[in-house]
Amino acid sequence: MASRRKARILAFQAIYAWEASGTPLEELLKFSWLEQDKVSNIEDEIAAFSRLIISGTLEKCAEVDAAIKRHLAHWPFERLKKVDLAILRMGTYCLLYQKDLPAQITIDEAIEIAKEYGSDESYKFINGVLDGINKESR
Repeated sequence: MASRRKARILAFQAIYAWEASGTPLEELLKFSWLEQDKVSNIEDEIAAFSRLIISGTLEKCAEVDAAIKRHLAHWPFERLKKVDLAILRMGTYCLLYQKDLPAQITIDEAIEIAKEYGSDESYKFINGVLDGINKESR
């Protein structure tokens, strides 16, 4: 698994933990929800990229959520599954604020994470929302 994918999975898990339990940012950036032996095995590059996504997503959460809401067709924001919301927030942040990363890679990575962690239909939903956000932001 590519190191960027690992970093995105860590970021997704942290954003999910923040939404589900209100874990403070400083704890998220320490990866405190992971077992200690796993934390010590995270490569520096993976940790740094993940922390960038986590902190940026939470800092820009209002703007990120507004972009997501604009692209939810007939679906209330409040009814989004927490897993899907975490993936959407991460992907939306990257599309809006990490312009140096190719948008298609951001979307593809979000889809793959949704296939692994979301419901059977999550990846299609996430693809549609992120594609709309990408078209709007370019």
